[in-house]
Amino acid sequence: MWLGRLGAHVGGFALEPDTTPALFNQLRMETRLQHIVGDVRNPSALTACIETVAPDVIFHLAAQPLVLRSYREPQETWATNVLGTVNLLEAVRAAKRSCAVVVVTTDKVYHNREWVHAYRETDRLGGHDPYSASKAATELVVDSYRRSFFADGRIRLASARSGNVIGGGDWAQERIIPDLIRALASGNALPVRNPAAIRPWQHVLDPLRGYIMMAERLLAGDRTAEDSFNFAPDAEDQRSVRHLVEHSLKTWPGTWLDASKPSDLHEAGRLQLATEKAKNVLGWSPVWNFETAVEETIGWYRDEHRGTAPEALVERQISMFEADSHA
Repeated sequence: MWLGRLGAHVGGFALEPDTTPALFNQLRMETRLQHIVGDVRNPSALTACIETVAPDVIFHLAAQPLVLRSYREPQETWATNVLGTVNLLEAVRAAKRSCAVVVVTTDKVYHNREWVHAYRETDRLGGHDPYSASKAATELVVDSYRRSFFADGRIRLASARSGNVIGGGDWAQERIIPDLIRALASGNALPVRNPAAIRPWQHVLDPLRGYIMMAERLLAGDRTAEDSFNFAPDAEDQRSVRHLVEHSLKTWPGTWLDASKPSDLHEAGRLQLATEKAKNVLGWSPVWNFETAVEETIGWYRDEHRGTAPEALVERQISMFEADSHA
């Protein structure tokens, strides 16, 4: 939606939506872009897509993105996240055309030592669960291709590591905000697995703005942008799950309960990102603070539940965000 507003001709390559509802369907995105259904684990399909679309910029967000699902389906997670990225970069190589590629990974690529300080792009990569480890491996793939095949600058490649993204239209399972919305809509209390965990919560539009800024720099031939960048809120806005839930309930009242158990699968307890690099190199900084991000997210779902068209909600928030970013 945002790229279209900026005048871009957009092509998309993805599996069919796997949630009901799905924001892709709610926004009628199939009518707004060149829509190609495919799997990044299929190299020939990806190659055909690149040949058909002939992109100047590629934003690679295809992934198996859920931590708990990665425990249940580790092979799918590794195949999608790591080999899917290899397949994409091989398709880009085969196309033999100049292109900028932004690969989106996660804040969880870092070897988490439960430090009180924020992780920088130069910190050690790693991962406890298959999702985190596969995303760390994806970063190694990106660095290898940049050094081995794209050093001449024809293909300009960078990676983005974003904090915990929230925003209207996420209907995934086993993710805190969609789980909360389903509980609120049904009048049930939300069970929270890990209320003390600290995360870099940010509205989806903030890192998306960062990805667009990366693409602009790469297209302009700025070699300093061919690197990895963290995108996260300022330090004071990196809050606990408890804080997120309790602030959400101010916009859409309801209840929650502590459902943490010692036997739960491992998830990081403290995770914070440093963003000085993005600020200094790209000129990026977060636009919406924690309170605004949460209020706009929960307000989106509340209004959608009351019957407001998702398309109108998305358009309004993009317009509001753009105005705030230039304030």
